[in-house]
Amino acid sequence: MSHKLIDLVNLSKSYGSNVVLDEMNLYIRENEFLTLLGPSGCGKTTTLRIIGGFETPDKGQVIFDNQDITKLPPNKRQLNTVFQKYALFTHMTIAENIAFGLKIKNKSKAYIDDKIKYALKLVNLDGFGSRIPDSLSGGQQQRIAIARAIVNEPKVLLLDEPLGALDLKLRQDMQYELIRLKNELGITFIYVTHDQEEALTMSDTIVVMNQGYIQQIGSPEDIYNEPENAFVADFIGDSNIISSTMVHDELVEILGTKFTCVDKGFGTNRPVDVVIRPEDVELVAPANGTIQGTVTHIIFKGVHYEMEVMANGFEWLVHSTKLHAVGEHVGIQVDPFNIQIMNKPASEDEEAVSVDE
Repeated sequence: MSHKLIDLVNLSKSYGSNVVLDEMNLYIRENEFLTLLGPSGCGKTTTLRIIGGFETPDKGQVIFDNQDITKLPPNKRQLNTVFQKYALFTHMTIAENIAFGLKIKNKSKAYIDDKIKYALKLVNLDGFGSRIPDSLSGGQQQRIAIARAIVNEPKVLLLDEPLGALDLKLRQDMQYELIRLKNELGITFIYVTHDQEEALTMSDTIVVMNQGYIQQIGSPEDIYNEPENAFVADFIGDSNIISSTMVHDELVEILGTKFTCVDKGFGTNRPVDVVIRPEDVELVAPANGTIQGTVTHIIFKGVHYEMEVMANGFEWLVHSTKLHAVGEHVGIQVDPFNIQIMNKPASEDEEAVSVDE
C-alpha cells in the first residue's frame, strides 16, 4: 500500500459558536483519490481549505510527508486547488492563465511553453492557448483551471466541487477525465462534493461527513453495501430504513413480521435500524411474500421502474426491471443477506459519532 502522505491530527475549527470540525483525524495516502462527501455545512470544504492553507485550524496539525505544515502559507505547500468558480484571469489568454504560477517561480520561457503544451494536451484542449477564457464553455474553462493547477507539478490536487456548475452530461464526461488525469499524473486527489453519485463513480476512498464528524471511511462498495449507520445509508443512495426489533441472532422483526437475516451479536429483543436497498426488495405473488402490500406509485427511470409499495403501514421503495401496476396486490421478499442491521443511536448526539480508522 502506498505510504501516508497527509495526516490530519485532531483538527478542530469553530466560527463563533458554530463548531465546524470536532477533533477530526484522517490520513490520505499517496496517489489516492479521496473524496470528502456530505451535506452542506458538514465541514468538508473547511477540511479542504485547512489542507490548502487557506484556513488555520483552532487546534490540531496538518502533517504533509512527515512535516508539520499547519502554519505554512498556501504558496509554500506542494499542492494546488481547483475551485468551483474557475477564477481564470479574463484579460489573459489561456496560455497566460496556465503559465501564471510558473512565471511567479521565474521559470524559463522554453520550460513554460513546454509545460503549456503538455497541460493543454492532458486536458484535451490542444491548440487553445491563444483563446481567451470568455470564448470557452464552462467545461472547457474548468479543464483550463485544472491544467493551470497541474503545470505546477503539485503532489496533491485539491478539488472543491469543481464540477458543481456544469450540466449533467458534461459533469459525467469530466468525471472520466479526472479519473484518467489522476491515473496519468500519479498524484493524490482530494475531492469535495455533496453529490453521492460523483463520489461513488470516482473515488478510491470516500469519507462521509456530517456535522463536523467523520461518519464512515471506506471504498465506494463498502460505503454503499455496508453503511455504518442510518445517516450514511440514507445519504448514499436510496434506502428503506425501518425501526425494527432484533428478536435474536439471525432473526429480525420488521413491521410486526419476522424476517431471517444473517447478522449476529445484537442481543435479544433489541431495538435496531434495518436498511434494505430498493433494488433488494423482491416483489412476488402475494402468497409467496413474507409480507403483502399494494403498489401505490410508479416512475419509469430508464433502466428500472421505481415503485412504492404500501405494506404493513410502511411505504417501501422498490427498484425493479419488472413492472407492477398501481393498485396491484404484491408480496415482498428480501434475501437474508440483503437485510442490514444497525444499532440504534442512544441519543441525538450519538447520531454523529466520530469514526476512527
